[in-house]
Amino acid sequence: MRSVRAKDSRMGSVINAALSRRVAVLAALASIYAFALPAATAAQSLRIVALGDSLTAGYGLGDRDAFPVKLEAALKAKGHDVEVINAGVSGDTSTGGLARLDWSVPDKTDAVILELGANDALRAVDPAITRKALDDALGKLKSRKIEVLLAGMQAPPNFGGDYAARFNPIYPDLARKYDVVFYPFFLDGIATVTKLNQRDGIHPTAEGIDFIVARILPKVEELIARVREKRK
Repeated sequence: MRSVRAKDSRMGSVINAALSRRVAVLAALASIYAFALPAATAAQSLRIVALGDSLTAGYGLGDRDAFPVKLEAALKAKGHDVEVINAGVSGDTSTGGLARLDWSVPDKTDAVILELGANDALRAVDPAITRKALDDALGKLKSRKIEVLLAGMQAPPNFGGDYAARFNPIYPDLARKYDVVFYPFFLDGIATVTKLNQRDGIHPTAEGIDFIVARILPKVEELIARVREKRK
């Protein structure tokens, strides 16, 4: 009897020791995953800054209807883990946007949607000034290794062909120079469409913003793809 009980005791000790080792291993793995999973999630998240003027800021609209807010929602609906920050300032020119770029685009920004120049055109600013400001802005972002989507603008037709011939090529020229994602005209499809613009005929309605988001979305996804590729 004593022999059987001794054998049972030894067997129990072996089993308990094995169980203890297994619990220790599981605890260690749980600890690893507890730290690893949030890090992996954070690594997948993207921060996009929309740097622009009133078209970005959401002039005349509720907070929920501004372009960056609706763009973020559309991207999340497609499964992208992103944060789109509204760095739009109503009335800003390309020179104004350049002046505040360093603090408007914080550290750890992955990408920028650069939407500036509409006010330059409306005020008939010398296109050479607009070109230099946007060139300098893109140069700064490039030096910080931030991916960019450049949203183009077009001169109002009433300013005449000469002005348009100097202003309109700024965007495609700079897009080629810096090899950035390019959306030729931010107001494509809604400019001059009464029902998609507010009473001033310049700023989009909430429906107009929906239209812009739907059209620019593939280019923003191209921007995101560039960021993901760079992270590999």
